[in-house]
Amino acid sequence: MAFTDLGDVRLFHTDDGSGDTTLLLVHGLGSDSHEWVHHIPSLARQYRVIAVDVRGHGYSSAPESGNTPTQMADDLALLCAALGVESCVAIGHSMGGQIVSHLAVEYPSLIKALVTVDPGYGFAGARARNLPAIIERMREDTLAVCLRNDEWTYSAATPEWLREWHRRRIIATPPHVLLQAFEAMFDGPDALGLRPNTEEYLSRRTCPVLTFWFDPVQAAWEASLFKDPHSKAVAWEGSGHRLHEERPGEFLAVVTNWLRRLS
Repeated sequence: MAFTDLGDVRLFHTDDGSGDTTLLLVHGLGSDSHEWVHHIPSLARQYRVIAVDVRGHGYSSAPESGNTPTQMADDLALLCAALGVESCVAIGHSMGGQIVSHLAVEYPSLIKALVTVDPGYGFAGARARNLPAIIERMREDTLAVCLRNDEWTYSAATPEWLREWHRRRIIATPPHVLLQAFEAMFDGPDALGLRPNTEEYLSRRTCPVLTFWFDPVQAAWEASLFKDPHSKAVAWEGSGHRLHEERPGEFLAVVTNWLRRLS
């Protein structure tokens, strides 16, 4: 079945391939599981691959409330149970990096390893100081601010089609979902997007972590939080925020080689 009902939400997901290891693919804010179309065919030749539209996104339903990374993580834990997944490697981009990190901390028996892709946590300095003003502007015109905010995610190397693809995904996401999720990521005393909240919380991840960043400073910072010796931080300078979509072949090679060494 492509849809699973979890009470207040109905999640769309695909389930491809087979193998001893299950991969759970989690997209970012204002996106959906189509984000992984370049990766699923290759990964499904070696693994069972579950790609999901989190609540409020893509083909999944959009409740009026509860559209936060923590609730999305709880949804995915329920989905895994419904699909008979007892353990998996969770791969999350941007907001998905928050979601899979919540899974690793709150459901440690479910998550045997993590891959985070330019994750939406650890913001500091000017970027963190600008977030309250961005949230205030989002309350006035959510869609316009989200589209404007998306412009920073690209580099000169980002293909035009990828910019347009994500512009259309943002437009297709209900504004209340965009606002609730962004607020939960970056506003409040427990917002995982902000240091030092990030450092305290991520220090509770005990599984192996492979993280990708376009900013080497951020990569080095996250590497300082690793607990498992198999963890690794990768920095791809010059890439955009969606580096796994800009460089899918290289991304797949790094991820599958790392997973092979783990096993």
